[in-house]
Amino acid sequence: MSGGDNGSSKLDVSPYDEAMEALSSLITKRSRADKSNKGDRFDLLFDYLKILELDESISQMKIIHVAGTKGKGSTCTFTEAILRNCGFHTGLFTSPHLIDVRERFRLDGANICEEKFLAYFWWCYDRLKENTGDEIPMPTYFRFLALLAFKIFAAEQVDVAILEVGLGGKFDATNVVQTPVVCGITSLGYDHMEILGNTLGEIAGEKAGIFKLGVPAFTVPQPDEAMRVLEAKASQLHVHLQVAAPLDANLLNGLHLGLDGEHQYLNAGLAVALCSTWLQRTGHLEVNYLQQTTSLPQQFIEGLTTAALQGRAQVVPDRYIESESPGNLVFYLDGAHSPESMEVCAKWFSLAIKDDYQQLNTVSNLVHEHKRVSVESVQMDQHETFKKNSTQILLFNCMSVRDPQLLLPRLMNACASHGVHFKKALFVPNTSVYYKVGSNALPSSDTQVDLSWQLTLQRLWENLIHGQKGSNTKNTDLICEEDINCTEKVLGFVRTARCFLHFRQLSIGSERMSENINLFAFRSL
Repeated sequence: MSGGDNGSSKLDVSPYDEAMEALSSLITKRSRADKSNKGDRFDLLFDYLKILELDESISQMKIIHVAGTKGKGSTCTFTEAILRNCGFHTGLFTSPHLIDVRERFRLDGANICEEKFLAYFWWCYDRLKENTGDEIPMPTYFRFLALLAFKIFAAEQVDVAILEVGLGGKFDATNVVQTPVVCGITSLGYDHMEILGNTLGEIAGEKAGIFKLGVPAFTVPQPDEAMRVLEAKASQLHVHLQVAAPLDANLLNGLHLGLDGEHQYLNAGLAVALCSTWLQRTGHLEVNYLQQTTSLPQQFIEGLTTAALQGRAQVVPDRYIESESPGNLVFYLDGAHSPESMEVCAKWFSLAIKDDYQQLNTVSNLVHEHKRVSVESVQMDQHETFKKNSTQILLFNCMSVRDPQLLLPRLMNACASHGVHFKKALFVPNTSVYYKVGSNALPSSDTQVDLSWQLTLQRLWENLIHGQKGSNTKNTDLICEEDINCTEKVLGFVRTARCFLHFRQLSIGSERMSENINLFAFRSL
């Protein structure tokens, strides 16, 4: 392992930071892909596998491959947790990461340790660097991460590898897999339209690109247009495509799903179908749990109720605010970035702040890390956190390639239908100033950010506010980041918020530019 050792090592740079510098060098552009480079020489991935001597390992790996617009990360997380609780050695590859790139690579439910990560990272990086050039260039950011995942899972000899598609399906780096055990397609909707197409049919066609000849596949109830395309693609490849029903909450024996929100029962149902099929096809299961509607194996229940994925309907109290009443600043985090997801997320947020919702999994993400995350860091007094007469404040981030006229009305209307109105709306830059990977990659102090897009968002929100006749939102304050003139507590919030706000922007890659958080709300008592 080179660790970047060229005889001029810097004493103030840690081995991990050195690896992050090398990884950052693979970020080739800072704008989303367009149709002119669709595919982007997908065949290169097979060359990379040969260089890394991974082609045979992948063919023998027992893989579950999941694509979709919404819920694929959650579905993969449920799937991994179920099979881990069944006693299998699991590998999970997801994207993007929240703070540390190692979050993308999970072994038995835990982020890969730094020592192993560095060993596998430099093993892959050095071999690729030595064997690439003009004809076969170095893989770009996301492709390298996918290749690294394959190396990790092969070397660690996992029993099952669960792979979440990064973008689309057909040309995604994970689709170098040719013989998965089972495939899944989560809910489809309008997202990445500049890359995947302008209709649900076109988008479904790209997602169905992960279907393989004769390999069974599952999906969830889809719009007719999308379902017709999925069925046609499945028929062409002799794929037995089935629709997995949402999980019946009664099967959890009074427990709650580890991932919060009503929509997660859809993802959980798909995960149960994927796990059941994987168990059957790998010779580990005789009973078909897909046909059982009255009970689930205890291992399935344990997996579903302890699954964890940060940044998905996550409730986090601000532990940096020193106060006599802890828990008086609470973040409600979610990465919703499509009209449908925005509505679902707004519903979750509205319910989460109501008194009758306070006993539901507000600190579940702690347990989910299998106590590897300090309980103290996120523990809160629920009675304090969910007190009445609190103030809802919206922090909103939207990339310019998205249409805020589709997102903001869904958000406002969904919240209003539950009696929730934001006192303040803060619009923050959609362009990341974090151009390097790593938790220590902070922007320079003199960075200037163009806020013209945020002012546009502000005006749109203001028009929506004024358009709500007789609503309680007429006094809502609308501000962009440069206009903040609040109490020290709110300023403290903004500083803390930056860490969470850029969790998707830390995942910049050539195939997949940052998927910014669209809904990031907090409540201050």
